[in-house]
Amino acid sequence: MSDSKNNTIHILPLSLYLSIGSILLVLTAITVWVGVSFDFGPINLIVAMLIAATKATLVALYFMHLKYDSKVYLSLFIGGILFLAIFIVFTMLDTMRRQDIYEIKGTPLNNMAEMYQGLSTVDSISDSTDVSTDVSTIFTDTIQTDTTQQSSDIKID
Repeated sequence: MSDSKNNTIHILPLSLYLSIGSILLVLTAITVWVGVSFDFGPINLIVAMLIAATKATLVALYFMHLKYDSKVYLSLFIGGILFLAIFIVFTMLDTMRRQDIYEIKGTPLNNMAEMYQGLSTVDSISDSTDVSTDVSTIFTDTIQTDTTQQSSDIKID
């Protein structure tokens, strides 16, 4: 037995499509205007996602006809979107907070590389256990020497 009310054809007026399309254009303009003109600080992403979710809801309900179709399809669609959102949130929680867990220290791959030639502390790099401190000291000393030389070359009249 087939249920005839689930298979009914629904025809929407053109004015409804044009009004939904114009609402989507206005929401797009609001998205651009908010992105360029305002800085909401940490809630910028939340504002952008609320506007995008509103636009996606309008598209799903009217252009994909989920509003007039069986509620099973609507619940499957919403369930899929919710699971996608959960996976994205957990991924972002993991990737955005990694610097709090791991202390990343850089070490040179080759202590005798050409970029270290001529520096007096190269020997201390190969002998020390804390390489990252020595390398940062070398680069800091090099940068300070370069800025001192540049400032001595500038003459003010």
